[in-house]
Amino acid sequence: MWDTSKDYRLLVSEKAVELFIKTVEGANFKGSWNKKIALKNAREMIPEIQSLYYSYLEPLELIDSPQLCVLEEKAKIIKKALGGNGWNRKFLEQVQREEKEKVEESISKVKFFFNIILNLKNRFKLGKINDPIVGIDIKTGEIMSVSKHPKTDNLMICNVNLGHKAITVVTNDLNLKEGNKVAVSLLPPANFLGVSSEGMFLGTDSGILNDFKGSVGSIPKGIPLESLNETRNLVESFLK
Repeated sequence: MWDTSKDYRLLVSEKAVELFIKTVEGANFKGSWNKKIALKNAREMIPEIQSLYYSYLEPLELIDSPQLCVLEEKAKIIKKALGGNGWNRKFLEQVQREEKEKVEESISKVKFFFNIILNLKNRFKLGKINDPIVGIDIKTGEIMSVSKHPKTDNLMICNVNLGHKAITVVTNDLNLKEGNKVAVSLLPPANFLGVSSEGMFLGTDSGILNDFKGSVGSIPKGIPLESLNETRNLVESFLK
């Protein structure tokens, strides 16, 4: 019997929904979108997730549960309420210069919410894993561009291709360059001096791991266990 009440995939999902609600309530998104419907459907997700805590279903059984189907459907309704495909670009097109930083951060949090909910089934396919890292996705990415942070020489801004999408990652490793294959934890966004980072590169004491051979978008193989420690800590911190 699997203790679903302690499954990190469910715990992170509930926190991601709460983050979405808080973000949208305070976001200054301009244009044509339906805030009321977005928030209504997000709030209705929470009892669906909570009902699974005491289901004690095996991870592979959870994949076909009615609750996960409801979560996916509500996420699609929310996306439509935000403006459908390209919703994030539409918001950025209408933002005022002085509000851009805050809106970009809000968009990153909403994107995190969608990723957590819509990829939940894939994480359950990993089976019985009692580890914080299973609560989020870890993907192989390819760095498409690297630029210096506009406010400090100690950080770099990387545009990272994950296959089906691209994300922004801020790092203090100044040796990364275009074309590097990296392992990325898709974590709750963090703001680094005005730039929202949507993930974290895995690395060891010797630096970022930048020569993975796997296909872009896949789960990286051969990750040193020590490279996962910071991801575990950040997931636990998010849950608190």
